[in-house]
Amino acid sequence: MRVNLDLMEVLVTASALVEFTQVPRPIQTRVLQLVGRLEHWPNVSGAKPLSGKLAGHFRLRTGDYRVQFRLERGILIVERIGTPGRIL
Repeated sequence: MRVNLDLMEVLVTASALVEFTQVPRPIQTRVLQLVGRLEHWPNVSGAKPLSGKLAGHFRLRTGDYRVQFRLERGILIVERIGTPGRIL
């Protein structure tokens, strides 16, 4: 049996960092945990593929907040952080 223990590289865009600072502090802790889980892609439970003009993107949720990301050239890029009405 072969197990790949390599972690995925995760980048957070500047706009996502700005959105992160606008999220309440208790939610920030939960968002950081979600972003940390992305290192284990594709073994991340709860990730949902988006459709329509956001096809190819995914989201994870924690409470009322979402982390929107995409996979590009083997790197996960976190693009948006916020409530569905603000990011999707």
